Order: sequence, then C-alpha cells, then structure tokens
Amino acid sequence: IGIYFNFGMEKPGKFDNFAQCITDSGAKFYGTFWCSHCNNQKKLFGSSVKKLPYIECSTSDGGGQLDVCKEANIEGYPTWIFADGSKMTGELSFEELSQKTNCPLPDTNK
Repeated sequence: IGIYFNFGMEKPGKFDNFAQCITDSGAKFYGTFWCSHCNNQKKLFGSSVKKLPYIECSTSDGGGQLDVCKEANIEGYPTWIFADGSKMTGELSFEELSQKTNCPLPDTNK
C-alpha cells in the first residue's frame, strides 16, 4: 500500500541540487548497467542519481554499444564529457565533478 500511496511524492535526495547542477552544466555521464564502476559512481549520488545526465550505452543483452555512445566515441565506462568538450573516464569524486562543472560541492556531512 505504501508504494502506491507515496507514488510521485519521493522525498528529495541528499545531492539533488549538485546532480541537477551537473546536468545543467551540460555534462554527460555515459555508462552501462553491467559496469561496476558505473554503479559505484551512481551509488555516490544515492537517490539523487535520477537527476544525473546519465546515458546508457549498452544494448539490453549487454553485448553491444548503442549508437548514441558510438557517436560520442565512448571507449570505456564510466565516461564523463563536459561542456568544454573534455572527457574523463573512471569514477570521479565530487571534488573532480565540482571542478569540471563549476557546481558548488554539496555538504556531505548532512
């Protein structure tokens, strides 16, 4: 019953503003559902992951790469591409993401 009752009334994630700022900055986060480093990157954001500019690169069978990622020349996961055209691969810290997007660091002590 609780699931239906709360539908559409999710409480805000702890890092919603940071994640939304990253998205608004023009950054893109490319990954796959089977990539452990991508999943670690998502876990860093907790429930705020829904606000990230995430782009799934894998076909549903996990065996191929979708055209959107081929066109962006994505060769490893996770890959972040920023508004200035720079590209970084691997799990990025909040500090690195803040520096690349000019988004203020969230308070991680809350």
